[in-house]
Amino acid sequence: MNQLLSIVVPCYNEEEVIGETMKRLKAFCGELADLDVELIFIDDGSRDRTRALLRSFADEDPRIRVVGFARNFGHQTAVTAGIDAARGDAVVLIDADLQDPPEVVHQMIAKWREGYDVVYGVRTERPGESAFKLATARAFYRVLNKLSDVPIPLDTGDFRLMSRHVVDSLVAMPERDRFVRGMVSWVGFKQTALPYRRAERFAGESKYPLRKMLKFATDGILSFSTKPLQMSIGLGMSAALLSLAGIVYALVMRLFTEIHVEGWTLLMIAVLFIGGVQLICVGILGEYIGRIYNEVKHRPLYVVQEYIGYANHEGPARSRSPVVDRK
Repeated sequence: MNQLLSIVVPCYNEEEVIGETMKRLKAFCGELADLDVELIFIDDGSRDRTRALLRSFADEDPRIRVVGFARNFGHQTAVTAGIDAARGDAVVLIDADLQDPPEVVHQMIAKWREGYDVVYGVRTERPGESAFKLATARAFYRVLNKLSDVPIPLDTGDFRLMSRHVVDSLVAMPERDRFVRGMVSWVGFKQTALPYRRAERFAGESKYPLRKMLKFATDGILSFSTKPLQMSIGLGMSAALLSLAGIVYALVMRLFTEIHVEGWTLLMIAVLFIGGVQLICVGILGEYIGRIYNEVKHRPLYVVQEYIGYANHEGPARSRSPVVDRK
């Protein structure tokens, strides 16, 4: 009996590209002689015709399954739902925009058969992306590795192959603020890099504008490091020492010279500086407390509106959603 490969594809408003993505994935699957394949598409609350197209594909091909969210929950949550639903001996994560070529998965499979539990793609080239995005991405991974206790590979995305052991470990991790590539590094096992050239987006627009990129970066840093809290303590101590130095200076000038510290400008600078440090520290603390608040509510990570391509629409054996389609 052949082993099963699960390919997880998160989708959000991919109407322009999903047909070509399906064509490329089917061509790839046709080249696999000794592996069975299931294609799991997670529709992350698309507002265009993405789900309708996926439904038509699932009607034509029994290997295709669709998990349709009730609204947009975000890319990392969609990836998590795909990992939950996957039944394969190995699971591949790949985006729908074809920037990560499906053909590279052949090399990942070869590495998996050599005994690696995780084969992650490392982007050697990223054509079509702005200099600003390239610079900020490069800086983010390096800052994250400086702050994190767990080394996270540089210049990687979610494009990777994972063994069943790794997938089961990820399924057991309940946190809400997901940073999947960091979580995969955290679980350990035998991992290796696979350099590849990233392609330009086939069609459509990036789903990661600056605002979402900043939130994603914040989630990555705060999910894997408490060093920002330690840095806030350092800022507070620096501000206190600077203030103490100012007090000593004022006393010396008052007691031992005829020059008195005339103070409005100096006072305002000191107040604004200390106030700024306090606000930064409170903001850092608030980010951590906000994450604790989200965790203790115990809401489901995502809500599924419908399952397509499953027997009786009952969905996969594992899901974090309380809703099952009753059609």
